[in-house]
Amino acid sequence: MNKISKILCIVVTCLAVGYFSGIVTQSAITTWYPTLVKPSFNPPNWIFAPVWSMLYIMMGIAAGLVWDRMDFEPEIVKKALIAFAIQLALNALWSYLFFGLHNPLLAGIEIIVLWLFIYETYVQFSKINKLSGYLFLPYLAWVSFAMVLNWNIWWLNR
Repeated sequence: MNKISKILCIVVTCLAVGYFSGIVTQSAITTWYPTLVKPSFNPPNWIFAPVWSMLYIMMGIAAGLVWDRMDFEPEIVKKALIAFAIQLALNALWSYLFFGLHNPLLAGIEIIVLWLFIYETYVQFSKINKLSGYLFLPYLAWVSFAMVLNWNIWWLNR
């Protein structure tokens, strides 16, 4: 498989994870979420879909570039892609915990673990391909913001 195919494969996978996470959030966005007290810095709902779509595309490009180095650095690439897969699973789990179970406390605890795996993936990707590391920085920043938002929502609604 060539580099472009690897990138496209992972981009599609990331977007699929985002799509299925969106299914979990869809009903809660119109029913449960509007009933919550939110902090003043809570973004409007329409911003989340385009931001997450761009982040999933950037994640996929980053992982595809790393995957393309498998023949040259198999051990470090495997380690990096395992961290990537774990953070992607944790990403999907957060949506289920927050929106599916309506549990900001559990989601708040989980997002800390998610952030740590995103950071680990960033570190591992940076060792293999600098661009891949850079592509993870907006994701790390957004999840940092989401973590603050998550904990504020929990605090305001406890």
